[in-house]
Parts: sequence; C-alpha cells; structure tokens
Amino acid sequence: MPEDGSTQSATTWPLPKFSFKVLWDSQELAFQEVSGLDVEAQPIEYRAGNNPAFSVLKMPGLKKYSDVTMKKGMFKGDKNFWEWFKAIQLNTIKRKTVVITLQDETGNAAVTWTLANAWPTKITGTDLKAQGNEAAIETIVIAHEGLTYEVA
Repeated sequence: MPEDGSTQSATTWPLPKFSFKVLWDSQELAFQEVSGLDVEAQPIEYRAGNNPAFSVLKMPGLKKYSDVTMKKGMFKGDKNFWEWFKAIQLNTIKRKTVVITLQDETGNAAVTWTLANAWPTKITGTDLKAQGNEAAIETIVIAHEGLTYEVA
C-alpha cells in the first residue's frame, strides 16, 4: 500500500525551494531565481623535501565565494539594478548586505544566507522577441566578500 504521508513527521520532507525572499539592505525585492550560493576552500598542497611519503599533503586554504546571480521580472519605472550599478561607474561603490531567506510552508525563515559587502558586477537586460510570449526578465550578478549560513 502506498505511503500517504500521514504517519511521517513534519521534518522528514525536504524544504521546497520555491518560497524565498531577498532583502537588499532593508528593502525586499521579488526575484524569480537565485543561484550561486556556494563557497569552497581552495586546497593548499605541500610536501617537505625530507618527507618519506611520495605524495603531497592537502590542507584548507583561502575560501572562495561564487558570484550570486539573481533574476527578476522587469517592471515599468523599476531601476534599482541600474542605479546601484551606476554608483560603480562613478567610483563610489555602494556595498550592501543582501539576505536571502528560504521559507518553510508557513512562511517562516528556515535557512538564511547573508552576503557581506555585495556589489553588482554585471546586469543583463531582457532579450527581445517579436513573437515571444514570456515576461521580460533581467539578471544581476553580484560579488560579495563573505557568505554566512544560518538554519532556523
């Protein structure tokens, strides 16, 4: 007989990834997609000349954070991305704290990623198609100097 889920606990199921919110400073923006929330420790390889083992040791080195890519619909009069990017051209980069929160079924924060000192590196406007039937989507890529991960 198939399992209908009635006997399983609420913590057995993985979180759905479609309910999330993004805060830029204290402003909430609605995004369609967020990707690039990863960090890696670059390995350092070392071998002393007098080491009897004929292999290198590997130890953790500097952390490397990926750029985060965010996509959202274009709305008339909305120029948040472009105003932020314009600050770079004037050599007065405004760095922001960006908080991305994955929500559970009740809308409460389940997982939170916080990007420190974020700033835009690339903006991609929508592609235009005379026979298209999709919403206009713009993309922003942001660099940051640190990613913290918190579970509620």
